[in-house]
Amino acid sequence: MIQGRTDRWMKTGAGAVLAALVLAACSSGGGSGAPRTTSPVRPKSTARLAIVQPTNGEELAGPSVELEVSLEGAKIVPTTTTRLTADTGHLHVYLDDSLVSMTFGLDQQIPGIAPGQHVLRVEFVAADHVPFTPRVFQSVIFEVKP
Repeated sequence: MIQGRTDRWMKTGAGAVLAALVLAACSSGGGSGAPRTTSPVRPKSTARLAIVQPTNGEELAGPSVELEVSLEGAKIVPTTTTRLTADTGHLHVYLDDSLVSMTFGLDQQIPGIAPGQHVLRVEFVAADHVPFTPRVFQSVIFEVKP
């Protein structure tokens, strides 16, 4: 009795795997879906990015921190597009690996930072919000005093 159940499961399992493979093969061809690419080519940016303020190792009063960034060899554009160039994009700002803003300026106030040590990372990304290859970013570690 157990052998019969095992045989049916094997046949059903194999049938399910075969059906999944057939469906996958049919759906990847010239259907109405968008073309698939395995590794899209990303532009290589000409940008040079630096965090001017806060400086690495700086101790700040908080709870707000003033961020100042310099960007050379590229310009910030407010438009999102899929027509990418190596010298246009915007900034993503991360505090302790959490995105705090997507900004089109070089200066901003980051409010509500708790006392303690923090990592601030700024990345210049393409106009489609995806990083360049290689990535263009800078990080600093700073401390907010209680």
